Amino acid sequence: MDMIYVGIDVAKNKHDCCILGGSGTVLREAFTLSNDRKGFQELYSAIQEALHQEGADQIKAGLESTGHYSENLVAFLRSSGIQPIVFNPLQVNLFRKSQSLRRTKTDKVDAKCIAQLLMSAESTPVPASYQIQELKTLTRHRSRLVSQRTKLKQCISRLVDILFPELPSVCCSAAQASMRTLLLELPSARQIAACRIDRLTNLLYAASKGRYSREKALEIKQLAQQSIGANSPASELELRLTLQQLDFLLDQLKQLEKAIQTIVAAIHSPILSIPGIGPTLTAIILAEIGDIHRFSSPDKLLAFAGLDPSTYQSGKFTAGHTPMVKHGSTYLRWALMQAARLASVYCDTFRHYMDTKLAQGKHYFVALGHVSKKLVRVIFRILTTNEAFVTQA
Repeated sequence: MDMIYVGIDVAKNKHDCCILGGSGTVLREAFTLSNDRKGFQELYSAIQEALHQEGADQIKAGLESTGHYSENLVAFLRSSGIQPIVFNPLQVNLFRKSQSLRRTKTDKVDAKCIAQLLMSAESTPVPASYQIQELKTLTRHRSRLVSQRTKLKQCISRLVDILFPELPSVCCSAAQASMRTLLLELPSARQIAACRIDRLTNLLYAASKGRYSREKALEIKQLAQQSIGANSPASELELRLTLQQLDFLLDQLKQLEKAIQTIVAAIHSPILSIPGIGPTLTAIILAEIGDIHRFSSPDKLLAFAGLDPSTYQSGKFTAGHTPMVKHGSTYLRWALMQAARLASVYCDTFRHYMDTKLAQGKHYFVALGHVSKKLVRVIFRILTTNEAFVTQA
């Protein structure tokens, strides 16, 4: 079957495209199309014209992973019956450098380079399910919100150190729910010291759901009376506003996680059968992997996650200790490491494997890396066969 190769370099407002024939002949020199409906139709017409010109009946299209700029174009191609291959930008960059010693990089050159890479690449386009695409949107937004949550908690900790530095000594964290409620009402040691003990007791009791009683209220009030905290109305206002932001963010995270759990329950992935791995980590792993049939072996999945060790060999020398490559999906790598940590606690199979690596004298994080690699092999197996995980003694 004859095939044409469509390389697309994606940008914000426009895209550049180059179309090659089966033998590498240029069917359509690199051209620019706008990032709108008219431009998409122009691309589709150019592809159909190239098919007719080459007498081909197969299309292989590819583009770089460029975040959200490519999403609408990918959706258009899929709706038109064309399944594009999305390349890692590093892969495209290395391929372009291997083709020439000249430092030439333009959008049109990149488009042709992607088309040539399509000819040499063994990857085949695999359609992503609607549920997986939705999961990817939800989980990546969750990751951004979690990052914002961390920054807000750091900001709260900084402000508490200014306004009531003694408070963390009598609670787990100034960002815990009961302390957030207290500080939202009384955002400084000065205000807590001036508060009536019955009001402070009722506030803490309700906020902690009965865990903090009058004794805790008295302890906090006494600390507040002796506090070195600053008298700063500006910092108090900043703390109140930051706490309100955090509460709003936490509510959004609850909504997101509920939507994620609904989709994961519908997919009913066998990853959930691994002890310690819950719906959120399962969602991230599934969203980043996409269709498991994109990978012909566990090693390729490991490389996609960036968990494979780098190799350095020159002459008779071969490095024995090399770091992870870390060129793959950051989200997938994080999820797999977290899943490996939990599995090594709750699953006998992974716990024994972790203990073996630790007994060999490996550092905890090195041992965790080995567990994550074992987890990748297990995930590849159960997703390929769609069979539940069985714990081995």
